[in-house]
Amino acid sequence: MSRHETDGVQERDRHAPVIAVDPGSDRCGLAAVAVDGTVLERDIVEADQVGLAAAALAHSHGATVVVLGTRTGSPRAWELIHAAAPELAIAEVEEHMTTLEARERYWLENPPGCVGKLIPRGLRVPPVPIDDWAAAIIAERYLHGTRAGDEDGCPRGGRDIPDAGEQDTIGSDDD
Repeated sequence: MSRHETDGVQERDRHAPVIAVDPGSDRCGLAAVAVDGTVLERDIVEADQVGLAAAALAHSHGATVVVLGTRTGSPRAWELIHAAAPELAIAEVEEHMTTLEARERYWLENPPGCVGKLIPRGLRVPPVPIDDWAAAIIAERYLHGTRAGDEDGCPRGGRDIPDAGEQDTIGSDDD
């Protein structure tokens, strides 16, 4: 099945959380995010486990949509997620700058200690991977209807990324 087909999943439950994936070549960040933006759960898994991990997270939180970042590792992550849970809709969201936003979010939630505060904000590096924080930001972009390329000028890659209210998923239009 191609990335532009679906198994009949046309619409997501507007009250169900979404599962977001920040794909990478070695590891992937995942986040379950409620429609009000509350981060319910975050995790980081090896890239080859992303399909099973996303499916398990979707099952445990009642999600029907996986929101997938469009950069490094995206095609392979799509394949693994679809193979593990073909019933889940997969929406793509531009992930440009999510790593920098994730770094900021990490430091807001985990303020640096006394010595860390002496390091300029732009030079602080979190002591742990932040792929899961980036996934949460990808989910927020989807839920807030931020379309790839609207605010940051990034190319869309020919796909019209749906607003959360439009309920469009990959393959639900006649590609």
